[in-house]
Amino acid sequence: MTAPVAGGAQPADWRPRMIALDIDGTLLSWIDGKGATHEDISPAVRDAVQRALDGGAHVVLASGRSAHGMTSIADLLGVPREGMERVWIVASNGAVILRYPPAEVVHEETFDAREAVRAVLERHPEALVAVEDRGVGYRLNKHFPEGELNGEMTITPVEELVAEPVSRVIIRDPQSTAEDFVRLAEELGLHGTSYVVGWTAWLDLAPVGVDKSSGLAFVAEQLGVDRDDVLAIGDGRNDIEMLQWAGRGVAMGQAVQEVIDVADDVTSTVGEDGAAVEISRWFPA
Repeated sequence: MTAPVAGGAQPADWRPRMIALDIDGTLLSWIDGKGATHEDISPAVRDAVQRALDGGAHVVLASGRSAHGMTSIADLLGVPREGMERVWIVASNGAVILRYPPAEVVHEETFDAREAVRAVLERHPEALVAVEDRGVGYRLNKHFPEGELNGEMTITPVEELVAEPVSRVIIRDPQSTAEDFVRLAEELGLHGTSYVVGWTAWLDLAPVGVDKSSGLAFVAEQLGVDRDDVLAIGDGRNDIEMLQWAGRGVAMGQAVQEVIDVADDVTSTVGEDGAAVEISRWFPA
């Protein structure tokens, strides 16, 4: 198939063979004033995804969420349909890849987070720290604001949280801002660790070289899909590599400027069903 033209202009015969979808802020709308989203999918988005499936596209969820926080979204989207192969899910910003249903982890990347966590806590000693307790919830040093994490929560000393290699560490400081954490990460360097700052003072630490794009590259290889034939849609800083990697990377209308700057195109906001608008461009009703 002819590769997409740079800058988001696709040739007339182009149609995505794989669609990578962020969840929070892309499929789900944000709850005002909270770091959480409404757990429902609009009919327009669900219908657009179903048309993409009808058109032969592979739909892949790609999120910073843990694996157990993503399977319910697949259910809401209606993927996979009966008789279809299990859906691919890229969780924990690319560190965990699974098939569903049933949930089966097929690839996981881990790293030693002790030094990076120590460096951050020296600057933010009251910060909240969490690691995924896969399939269950999270182990964390203190409770996060309501709605920001899901699953069972087990209070655990920080030293125990990172005593063994982990796939992802979340550091959160409700008293700081996202801009504070952007400066912090730049100043510390966090050598040997990848990082991404969320909408709030939320820092995700991951193995070097692991992000949504690396996870999607793994999935695309399994599916026999070239990156030029991938459409990716997202809104957060953790979507930047994904949008740059995909043949067509589209930012949601409310995305932060860093995301818009790397995207091939910008769709409507999540409140205006921007994901449906973009998917419908290729799979019209």
